[in-house]
Amino acid sequence: MKQLFYLLIVLVFFACNDKKEQGEITEKAEKVYDMYTPSEMANLMNEMYAYNQQLKKDIIDGKIPTKFPEKFLNIHTAQLSDFKSRNETFKSFSNLYIQAEKEVFNPNSEVPIETRFN
Repeated sequence: MKQLFYLLIVLVFFACNDKKEQGEITEKAEKVYDMYTPSEMANLMNEMYAYNQQLKKDIIDGKIPTKFPEKFLNIHTAQLSDFKSRNETFKSFSNLYIQAEKEVFNPNSEVPIETRFN
């Protein structure tokens, strides 16, 4: 019985040693992250948002905008994200957006600037 007990302890000891060796052999693989890169359209929209926030502050301060930013017209040609596509809805809404933005910069308009901006 004693021999069986000693044999069992020796087996457990060797079994534990084998696992440690396997742990040392495996190397950690270097993680490679797939970083998000925004599309040209996403960058343009972020710029448009920032510009409109500044424009809002200027209008509140009483400054009247004078020049329409021509970069906004790139909305028709900017590269979209891979999974997006230009369709008729996109084209119609982008045309409406450009028209509304141009109206903000129209000096001959009888509508108050605050109303045109909204």
